[in-house]
Amino acid sequence: MSRVIVQRAGCSATDLPAGLPALLRRIYAARGVTRASDLDYSLRNLLPPEQLGGLDGAAKLLADVIQAQGRILILGDFDADGATSCALCMRGLRALGARDVSYLVPNRFEYGYGLTPEIVAVAQQRQPDLIMTVDNGIASLAGAAATRQAGIRLLITDHHLPGAVLPGADAIVNPNLPDNCFPSKALAGVGVAFYVLLALRARLRAAGWFATAGIDEPNLARWLDLVALGTVADVVPLDRNNRILVQQGLLRMRAGHCIPGIRALLEAGNRQPARVVAADLGFVAGPRLNAAGRLDDMSLGIECLLTDDPGVACALAAQLDALNRDRREIEADMQAQALRAVEQLQPGEDLPVGLCLFDPDWHQGVIGILAARIRERVHRPVIAFARAGAGILKGSARSVEGLHIRDVLDAVATRHPALLHKFGGHAMAAGLSLAEQDYPLFAAAFDEAVACQLDRDELYTRLWSDGELDEAELSLDTAQQLRGAGPWGQGFPEPLFDGEFEILNQRVVGGKHLRLTVKRSGGERVIEAIAFNTGALPADCRSARLAYRLDVNEFRGLSSPQLVVQHLEY
Repeated sequence: MSRVIVQRAGCSATDLPAGLPALLRRIYAARGVTRASDLDYSLRNLLPPEQLGGLDGAAKLLADVIQAQGRILILGDFDADGATSCALCMRGLRALGARDVSYLVPNRFEYGYGLTPEIVAVAQQRQPDLIMTVDNGIASLAGAAATRQAGIRLLITDHHLPGAVLPGADAIVNPNLPDNCFPSKALAGVGVAFYVLLALRARLRAAGWFATAGIDEPNLARWLDLVALGTVADVVPLDRNNRILVQQGLLRMRAGHCIPGIRALLEAGNRQPARVVAADLGFVAGPRLNAAGRLDDMSLGIECLLTDDPGVACALAAQLDALNRDRREIEADMQAQALRAVEQLQPGEDLPVGLCLFDPDWHQGVIGILAARIRERVHRPVIAFARAGAGILKGSARSVEGLHIRDVLDAVATRHPALLHKFGGHAMAAGLSLAEQDYPLFAAAFDEAVACQLDRDELYTRLWSDGELDEAELSLDTAQQLRGAGPWGQGFPEPLFDGEFEILNQRVVGGKHLRLTVKRSGGERVIEAIAFNTGALPADCRSARLAYRLDVNEFRGLSSPQLVVQHLEY
């Protein structure tokens, strides 16, 4: 589909620091940052726990079990947010005095997602006094009922959107509950877990627990590296509160206060913690951690985050790196099959507005990435399906800007009450299951529901540009300024620029990436550029309009500026 470069609209930024470079003032203004305080990412500006509904009940529940030396079982999830949430709670609860705390993470291929009755039966074998879910549970009505029937107390911590009926738990913490007034609805599961630990520490402090137990009160900020990783990897919007959590985690990593597992994951991707930025968490550490849950068992990833032995962490990270390479190969094959299927559907604009794809041989753990890749190609919501056994399909949905994918699935479920077995998620991503025989009916219903909310005229990619950089700004200093001006991420995008460039040289590297040597039209400064997954340009191509990020290229100990091309027109 075509791409359109659109200039970002700015707003008044007169209250930003006077010494801030004009370029950064322009960039921040385009993202709604108008006050100096918006850029103060110190922990004192974190939204206070008292504002997050449900924390009192959660803290009391956990404190009662800890003080009674009861058993706590953490029920995790099989993605990076779930893994970091689990590791954070394991470390935090132990530091707060929990004597018996363990975790259980469902294998997606055996038990599926979340607190199911089947996983409750497994949990019962450990005889927990309390099950605490992290990054899941808000849609687990049957699982919560099974937990209650087993006589086990239940604490649900989640950030996904709730359904019309809430599960029967002893306490629920979720900023997206209808009556929760917490100002930041964008907390990831690991962010919710961090707030629960803050509230629990305050309650135990007030009860004099630390003196009674003879333990030091822990500094929970020491694990903000876990919070940063889970928040970025889950692609939640980086509102100011999340930027504080991420920035504080990054600062700790850069200062050397990084758990061995995260250090090992970064180094497996040739990144140094001392220079880590949010993108390294999203594109290097996160995918390697996610690979365990996609292809194997997320326990491998959680153990990597729990060990304090650097040697063990490196060995586990090497296994995760190998799994991630396997995932890439599987994904490449699936993507080729999916693109052929798209070409065979209908040409060009006649594709369904809401696109469903299914192949009997697709891998259940990779369909989420596949849906995201195809969405990028066709710029419309995509659901990729794989067989889950017993005649059931599991689907992973990815949406486009302006379309709330969970609301679309809710509309389908309302119109066809028996069609979906279960579904859940948030605005940009969701999961669902249905009978394989019902796939054609669902594909038609999904297309119809999307068409009601999304006009075909919106089916093109908008690249929001921060304008042109002048020749003097195409420098290493500017690139380093931009790297340090984040954290950038979902909802607070890394700066993108555009302009006309002369092409001085081109070559394909790595078999599929285009390396360019360019200079601004009419300019003199020569700069290198890289366009990933882009073939060679015509031999006689001498100029192009580029949409690009200005980044730092580090090679053999030397740093230089380079353009990372997102789109080119010639």
